[in-house]
Amino acid sequence: MTAGAASALTLGTAACVTLGNDQAIINMPADMSGLKNEVIVQKTHRYGYDHALRNCGIKFVDVETLEDYEAAFNERTVMAHFFNAAEGGKISREDWVRVAHKHGVPCFNDAAADIPPISNLWNYTQMGFDLVTFSGGKGIRGPQCTGLLLGRKDLIEFAMKNNSPYGNTVGRGMKVGKEEIVGLVAAVDWLLSQDEAAIVAEAQKRAERIAAQVKGIPSVETKIFLFPVANHVPHLQINYDPNRIPLTGQQVLEKMRQGSPRIELWPATGPNDVTVGVWMLEPNEDMIVGRRLREVLQGALRA
Repeated sequence: MTAGAASALTLGTAACVTLGNDQAIINMPADMSGLKNEVIVQKTHRYGYDHALRNCGIKFVDVETLEDYEAAFNERTVMAHFFNAAEGGKISREDWVRVAHKHGVPCFNDAAADIPPISNLWNYTQMGFDLVTFSGGKGIRGPQCTGLLLGRKDLIEFAMKNNSPYGNTVGRGMKVGKEEIVGLVAAVDWLLSQDEAAIVAEAQKRAERIAAQVKGIPSVETKIFLFPVANHVPHLQINYDPNRIPLTGQQVLEKMRQGSPRIELWPATGPNDVTVGVWMLEPNEDMIVGRRLREVLQGALRA
């Protein structure tokens, strides 16, 4: 258990860098002499969490094609990193693992937001990834400040050596409290007891109920869709004609925040659309969201 998925990225990378070398745990990242520190990643997989890995003194080596990937391995390569929800990469998960293992290099898969499906808890390790992280506070529904780091026993052991309660380590400040540990254990137990089809069906019904609330507002159109990987449950997209409803998606988002109760929509918005995530709602909260959306959209409607 880690202090969030970003903490797991740091600890998993630290495990790869220091595996079998206790002195390296103390020296890293200020002194990387004699340590492997190159992490191969697809260029399209670079993201806002790069620093979680760079905390360990690593350098990224960007690749785009399978040929680039094959050629990137050398005596300094310590890990191959994969962002599970990335779009546009040319190298599949299976090829990523196969080539790395051919060179004797561990693979790390950042799948932070990629439950459901519940089976992802074991799908990627069974695929061959040596380390996988999930957020404890997204689909697992545990404490927001927790994460899971799963994988090879020797790497997990060194991830723990790089973490609290050990003192002079990169992860000393990433301690997980006993309350969070109990909360995440309970959340995982809860998750494994759930009927996945029922979770998806309930999300579909919530999206439909919200869509019904805005139905009939001139120019408003709704679509229920699934993201291909991360947050893979039904979401609701609402589009409208900005000539009839002169609000940007960001303005709709802000107005929803300013209401009572405050409501947070999906952060990605377009010039004339918003997305509503429904799977974290409590029972009957979908009706509150739907009514408020109707107020905002209808309130801005031009005659």
